[in-house]
Amino acid sequence: MEDTMTDTPPATPAAHGGPAGSALLRVEAADFRVDEIMTVVPDGEGEHLWVDIEKTHWNTEDVALWLAKQAGVHRLAVGYSGLKDRRAVTRQWFSLHLPGKPDPDFEAAEGLVIHQAVRHRRKLNRGTHRGNAFQLRLRRVEADRDRLAATLAAVAGQGVPNYFGEQRFGRDGANWTRGRAWLLGGEAPRKRTLRNFWLSAVRSGLFNAVLAERVRDGVWNRLLEGDLLRPDGSRGLFPAGEDDTAAARVAAGEVHPTAPLPGRAGMASSAACQRLEQRVLAPHEALITALAELGLDAERRVTRLVVTGLEWDWAGDTLELALRLPTGAFATSVLAELLTTTTP
Repeated sequence: MEDTMTDTPPATPAAHGGPAGSALLRVEAADFRVDEIMTVVPDGEGEHLWVDIEKTHWNTEDVALWLAKQAGVHRLAVGYSGLKDRRAVTRQWFSLHLPGKPDPDFEAAEGLVIHQAVRHRRKLNRGTHRGNAFQLRLRRVEADRDRLAATLAAVAGQGVPNYFGEQRFGRDGANWTRGRAWLLGGEAPRKRTLRNFWLSAVRSGLFNAVLAERVRDGVWNRLLEGDLLRPDGSRGLFPAGEDDTAAARVAAGEVHPTAPLPGRAGMASSAACQRLEQRVLAPHEALITALAELGLDAERRVTRLVVTGLEWDWAGDTLELALRLPTGAFATSVLAELLTTTTP
C-alpha cells in the first residue's frame, strides 16, 4: 500500500482546548534550563570517570566528542544518559572509560563548566537518569491569563499527550522527510548517527499520528478496549483485559495506555485499540515493513505524560515555569498545550 503521509511531521492536536496565546521561547539560552535527575551516584572508585558538566550552546554529542579528544580516547569510550538541547543551559553527566589512565587535565572551553569529576565502576549508559527538571522563561506573553491559568491547572492534574517534540524531527522536519524518503526507496544516509536520527524520527512520527487520533477521540488518557497498559514508572506491559480494575487504575494514574513505535511484530493490542491503530497506520504499511526489515523491534510508549512539580510565576509579560518530566519526555509538548511559541 502506498504511503500517504506528507513531508511534514504529523499534526499534534492539543488536549486541553489549545494554546491560550503566544510567547517567545529561547530568546536567550538561559530561558531554557534543564538539569538531569539522577538516582545513580558515582562511588569514587573504578575505571570510569563520571563528569558533571553544565553546557551552553553545545549539543550532547559535541560535548562527548570534546571529552574524547581531551582524554585521548575513542568516542565510544564516552557515555551519557540522554540527549540535551543545544540552545539551552543544560546540566548532565558524562562518563569516560580510562582503565589504567589518570584523570585528564581538561582545558577551558567556552560554554562548558565542569562541576565535578568522580570515578565509578560502570559506564554511564543511555536512560540511566530518571527524569529532567526544567526552568523555562517565556517572554512577551500575549494571552488570556484566566484561560492560561485553567490550562496550567489541567496540565498539573491530568498531564498532557506524550507527543515526541519537534526536536525529534530535525530542523523544519528534515529528519522525518529524509527518513521517509530513504525507507521508501531513496538514498541511505552515510553516517550511522544520521541513520539513527532518521529512523527515530520516522517511528516517532508514526507514534504521534496514533496518539493524535486518540486525542481526537478523547481517549489519550482513558482506557480503550484492547489497550496495552504500562504501570507508572515501569517498562512492563500487560493487556487491559487481564485486570478488571484497569479503567479505574488508568483514571488514577497508576497505569497508562500505550501506542506503538512500529517495527518487527511484538506484543499487539486488540479490539477497539487495535482497530484505531490499524486505521491510522494502514496507509504507512511500506514504512513499517522497511522498519521491520532493518531489524527494529516494535515497542510501545505511554500516551499520557505526567507533569510533576509544576509551578508558575509572572514578572510583567514574562511567564516563568518550573516542572519535572520523566526520561524521554519533551517540555515542548507541555508548552504546546499552553502557548504558541516562537524562537527568534
